[in-house]
Amino acid sequence: MKERLLSIDVLRGMTIFFMIIVNTPGSWSHVYAPLLHAKWHGCTPTDLVFPFFLFIVGVSMSISFRKYQEGERSHWIVKVLKRTALIFLVGLCLNWFPFFHKNIADLRIFGVLQRIALAFGGAGLLVIFIRDKRMLATVAALILLGYWALMFLAGGPDPFSLEGNLATYLDTLLLGENHVYGGFGIPFDPEGLVSTIPGVAHVVIGYFVGLKIQQSSADKLFLVHSLFVIGAALTVLGLVWNLAFPINKPIWTSSYVLLTTGLGTILLGSLMWIIDVKGWQKWTYIFRVFGLNPLISYALSGLFVKLFMHVLKWDDTNPYPWLFDNIFSLVGSLKFGSFLQALTYTMFIWFFAWLLYRKGKVIKV
Repeated sequence: MKERLLSIDVLRGMTIFFMIIVNTPGSWSHVYAPLLHAKWHGCTPTDLVFPFFLFIVGVSMSISFRKYQEGERSHWIVKVLKRTALIFLVGLCLNWFPFFHKNIADLRIFGVLQRIALAFGGAGLLVIFIRDKRMLATVAALILLGYWALMFLAGGPDPFSLEGNLATYLDTLLLGENHVYGGFGIPFDPEGLVSTIPGVAHVVIGYFVGLKIQQSSADKLFLVHSLFVIGAALTVLGLVWNLAFPINKPIWTSSYVLLTTGLGTILLGSLMWIIDVKGWQKWTYIFRVFGLNPLISYALSGLFVKLFMHVLKWDDTNPYPWLFDNIFSLVGSLKFGSFLQALTYTMFIWFFAWLLYRKGKVIKV
């Protein structure tokens, strides 16, 4: 089991590595197509990164929750709620940082860390209160089916469009236009409250994959084959459901949940085959470093960007665009320079994660 956990750490670290890369190009005007999100319906490689992290949150949860199975339920609940609140608060503070540049009346409430917090918290509470695994699986399925029905029946004439989907309406109604993301041209939050509902089922699916890993025999090759079968089944179900409920990251559709958890399961199985069956582990070091402290690494990446944008600035620029204009844009093509700057910044954040890794310190956010 100890060796198998290495694969989980590696996948966790890989997701953080690529989340930072896709979020911090040298210039948003010069980005390779695979590093961009789909404009609405559809799925690019970049659209797999965040859901893979939510998936691995569920896998990790199945392992960390083992020691509480026989403990007091109240203690378990408090632990889940505390971690949910802490992660949400860190994300909220990160949205506001450095505090003087934005009025609280215009503060975006949700974001990536907030989505992780609520999906983890919701899934954690379901696991605590629903001990029967068949019932838990049924509830997860009902969440995905119910979300599809809710979006389809309560949306506008085009219920899965940007303007017509229920999430756009409800998030704006509940939070106010000033508190949701505006990057889509209208008030709409791709990590909003409504689209977090299927995120809970997303984590639960990861939880079941984690249970499969723990309950399997010592035959690692058999485990890998099992994960491939499970992943393929989820992927096919997602592609079939896409015909009625389009694969879409911004509204986190149920078909998108099945597709990405399926591909995540296949990727985890592939890593287990490479790392655990074949024993090829040396290449994993860079990802293991991020995997030990994933959320603090991601938070740091956002923190430094905010520092560059709002604190360490001069005239009409700041260090990040200055570096691209004066250094990275001169290295090969503009898209390559933009990617190289993102990679350099990612390794800059990796250095801080490495300092923690070297001392074996885990900062639980």
